[in-house]
Amino acid sequence: MRKIALITGATSGLGKAIALRLAKEGYNVIITGRRRGHLEELEKEIEIKYEVKVLSLCFDVRVYDEVEKAINGLPEEWKNIDVLVNNAGLAVGLDPIHKGVLEDWERMIDTNVKGLLYVTRVISPSMVARKSGHIINIGSIAGKDVYPNGVVYCATKHAVDALSKGMRMDFLPYNIKVTQICPGAVETEFSLVRFKGDQARADQVYAGFENLVADDIAEAVSYVVSQPAHVDIQDMLVMPTAQASGSLFHKEIK
Repeated sequence: MRKIALITGATSGLGKAIALRLAKEGYNVIITGRRRGHLEELEKEIEIKYEVKVLSLCFDVRVYDEVEKAINGLPEEWKNIDVLVNNAGLAVGLDPIHKGVLEDWERMIDTNVKGLLYVTRVISPSMVARKSGHIINIGSIAGKDVYPNGVVYCATKHAVDALSKGMRMDFLPYNIKVTQICPGAVETEFSLVRFKGDQARADQVYAGFENLVADDIAEAVSYVVSQPAHVDIQDMLVMPTAQASGSLFHKEIK
């Protein structure tokens, strides 16, 4: 029996890379996201490359009713999810707190915190009943550090850090592993979303140093799920060599 992994936010970036990597490792994968066309493209890519089953679910993690309907409506053969990757998340805006845009704050809190909670709440009871499972929360260096003008995003990722610690405690009697993987600067759609489509500004974030790429984080996920049953990699910080903190980089601008 192949194990089943569900990855949220699989339409691009880290989620897409993680879905492809777990499919390569032999998992049947459930890919989720809001962009149906992207999900369909990824589903075809996985089916062509790997001899595994793939199921796509189009829903918004910010809406509990959508989460509950999609996951509780899974066909019987897909219900016993072995690995949950809570990847869906984003940063929007880079403003000091007194100039913050409320809509941006709500979007980050609803996705990064409440979305993670909603998906975990619906999937975890089955893991508890089976006394088996692995929950991987994609955090951030922003959950370990704070930097100017990003305090609300940092707060949401600090919440992911706290939730991951608390989940380990709550799930301890049920043999459920909980891992938090915290990337530093990874070049994906992250900065493009943060700067609301300003490509030039997004490119500047990664100028002058070698950033991480999505496959680096997919490699980390592959490592933690490959460990034997008695080993739980609980917390992993993955940074570019040129990055020392949330805001300190060594850049060589030519």
